[in-house]
Amino acid sequence: MLPNASRNDRDPLGWCLAVTGLFFALAIWRITTPSVYYFDEVHYVPAALKMLDLIPTNREHPLFGKEVIAFFIHYLGDNPAGWRVGPVLFGTAGLFAFGRLVWHASHRRRATITAIVLLATNFMWFVQSRIAMLDMVEAAMCMVGLWQFAAALNAKTTGAARGRLAAAGIAMGLSLGAKWSSAPALIMPGLCFLVLRIRETGWKFLGQRRAGPIPGVSLVEAAFWLGLLPLAVYWATYTPAMFYARLTLSPYDFIGQHELMIRLQDSVKKPHPYRSFWYQWAADWRVIWYLFKNVDGAHRGIVMLGNPFSMLAGLLAFFWGLWAALFRRRNDIAAFCVLYAATLMIWAVNGKPVQFYYHYLLPGAFLMALLAFALEALWQRKDRWRNLATLSMAVTLGMFVLFFPIISGLPLPTDETYNFWMWLPSWR
Repeated sequence: MLPNASRNDRDPLGWCLAVTGLFFALAIWRITTPSVYYFDEVHYVPAALKMLDLIPTNREHPLFGKEVIAFFIHYLGDNPAGWRVGPVLFGTAGLFAFGRLVWHASHRRRATITAIVLLATNFMWFVQSRIAMLDMVEAAMCMVGLWQFAAALNAKTTGAARGRLAAAGIAMGLSLGAKWSSAPALIMPGLCFLVLRIRETGWKFLGQRRAGPIPGVSLVEAAFWLGLLPLAVYWATYTPAMFYARLTLSPYDFIGQHELMIRLQDSVKKPHPYRSFWYQWAADWRVIWYLFKNVDGAHRGIVMLGNPFSMLAGLLAFFWGLWAALFRRRNDIAAFCVLYAATLMIWAVNGKPVQFYYHYLLPGAFLMALLAFALEALWQRKDRWRNLATLSMAVTLGMFVLFFPIISGLPLPTDETYNFWMWLPSWR
């Protein structure tokens, strides 16, 4: 930014680093508790261990998330730290990337700081960063990819933009290589580039190399960085499967591999007690108990729940955001509305028979950006409504502190103590 930029226009990089650092310190604290597998760690940690021996397992999911877990197990050992340090690091990186994404998309200092605090305290990002599953690797790389694309649009030179686009493509490929749930968000950079090009040139956009959104980058080049490169990186994450002693994957069997994975995913028909639906996630209605047992000498619980205030306030912010995008011409808000709707509604139309609340991880993150923009709008008012924004942040932080014992696995006095936090029957 220019040296004489106003306080509200200065890049809040220091704030992003500070919030990210506090998040990391809190997430890594007592990361080895519980000392046993909990929830889906029973699937993914053994799968990572078998991957180290090039034994095929858990073939219904892509490999990169398990490769991350296997990498840290290899260097830190087959222990709770080895299982979970990878997700903590990715969760921290993803939180920072989210803050940078909001900044590059909006150039609004207060909204950026608010957004990163909201995501750090929305419960979901914290809980998922502390468990050895695939979702945080996927979500973090998705945020990095979107951040790098937004930064490319703001780059001062074509060369710098190309570097950002290359980083975006690599991160997007790794996100898809961890899990497919991020796919709706990952197609947005390419669509955004096309829409912005058409807006500037009209329907004569082909061959307009010097036109925006990045002068000097043609549509063909953009298709490479944002389409072909992510797919190449994605397929490269399957390399270990090409060296399995049995059920070896052919480097040329891209279609066959995905037919197998879809068939395996669709084979799960038995209803799960924690099964839920997209509209229940949006209402913070149906949660998942990742842990509830006596372990490591105490009663402990870890519940996958959204912050009861910010997640519901975010829904109101989404509808406000639709209005702001249409009538205030706020393209930054429109982008996050689209990201939220796309990553949520894919679960309303896809055929996966079993869905869970943790699939709301990405939509819930984009929702925090919309809530941040709404709170910023309240702060800009000159009347008493601006106090509502300050109160909202205080309640959000208060909820995080209040629920911290059962999102972090702290010791509970008795196995009945959890009732204090069970405000709805559907949370039990």
